Amino acid sequence: MKRIDKIAFLGLGVMGGPMAGHLAAKTDCAVTVYNRTLEKADKWLVLHGKGRIAQTPKEAVSGADLILLCVGNDDDLRAIFKAPGGVLEGLSGGEIVVDHTTVSANVSREIAALLAERGVHFIDAPVSGGQAGAVNGALTVMCGGERGVFEHVAPIIKSAYAKEIRLMGPVGAGQVTKMVNQICIAGTLQGLSEAMAFGMKSGLDMDEVLAVIGKGAAQSWQMDNRGKTMVRDEFDFGFALDWMIKDLQIVVEEGAATGADLTVTRQILDFYRELSAQGHGRKDTSALIKRLAGN
Repeated sequence: MKRIDKIAFLGLGVMGGPMAGHLAAKTDCAVTVYNRTLEKADKWLVLHGKGRIAQTPKEAVSGADLILLCVGNDDDLRAIFKAPGGVLEGLSGGEIVVDHTTVSANVSREIAALLAERGVHFIDAPVSGGQAGAVNGALTVMCGGERGVFEHVAPIIKSAYAKEIRLMGPVGAGQVTKMVNQICIAGTLQGLSEAMAFGMKSGLDMDEVLAVIGKGAAQSWQMDNRGKTMVRDEFDFGFALDWMIKDLQIVVEEGAATGADLTVTRQILDFYRELSAQGHGRKDTSALIKRLAGN
């Protein structure tokens, strides 16, 4: 397998931008970046001070040993590979592609098969930890693919922006693991929203409530990091609820295919759609409480 000296990173959004920045700062590899909006790539270069900007995906990946992506959804992923000037046109064989986008397991398998025909390895590797995790280099990465390929790239990812990286199975297993993750987050946030709204309407001092229940069995990351901000009607913490709608839609489609009972998840997806329709789509996922607290 190729020695990794040149890295391409495609997609410089709230997650991808910091991740690419960590690669430029913490590895000895030459890093080339691409973003659909070139102005964002220019800002990335000014911020991080090293690296090279490519004008097209093809240019970005040409000559790269490791190609990482963090784009929007299934359609975005297909487009960046297949469109004129896309990734496929820049591949020569032997590269490793790692996709950090949260997409369906089916599209991961589709892209993996397409790349295999060209002698290119593929790992699906969605991440958890939100914008703060990306900025702080403390993401959790869930991977699907061949073990040998995973073991070749995992040390680079771990050193740059992952606090945990684990191989979950063949291609698609990373995406399905991320679906489990999103089910857990959505359920926890709905429960926390109901609890906070209930306490507020009962006239309790919610800072005191959180201080005491946060030391017991109800404690969670969401409670520790979003409890007080939910009560204060603050919802500007990175991961927009419109993105959770996208993720949960993927979950329910996978659930329909496997026969899983996702009654609660489907209900919470409807709640998020309701909030988005009311104009709250860019608020973070803890805005579920807005349905309940009258704020």
